[in-house]
Amino acid sequence: QVYLVESGGGLVQPGGSLRLSCAASGSRFSIYAMRWHRQAPGKGRELVAQITSGGDTNYVDSVKGRFTISRDNAKNTVYLQMNNLKPEDSAVYYCNVVAQPITWLAPSDFWGQGTQVTVSS
Repeated sequence: QVYLVESGGGLVQPGGSLRLSCAASGSRFSIYAMRWHRQAPGKGRELVAQITSGGDTNYVDSVKGRFTISRDNAKNTVYLQMNNLKPEDSAVYYCNVVAQPITWLAPSDFWGQGTQVTVSS
C-alpha cells in the first residue's frame, strides 16, 4: 500500500501564491507518474498537472504559465507551485500517484485525502 499526505492548502487573495506538497509513504514501492487534480463544488474532477518519472510535465490550459509541478524522488514528494491565483482556481486539490508496491504485480493509482484551496478577497 502507498499512503499520500497533502499539505499547503489554504485561503489566499487573488494574485497570491501557494505551494502544495504531497508525500508518499508505505512499504517499498516504485513511483511512476505523479499528478494533481482538483474538484470545485458542483463540478467534476479535473487533471491539473502531471509529471512523469522522467520529469516530463503537462498542464491543463487554464493553469499554464502560472502553476509548476515538480518532484523530489529522494523524498517521494510531489509539489505544485501555484502563482497568480484566481478565484476560479478555488477547489479541493488531490494528489494522485501511479505506484507499484514491491509485492504487487502491477502499478496502481493511489490518492490523497485532498486539501482545500480558496482564492478570495
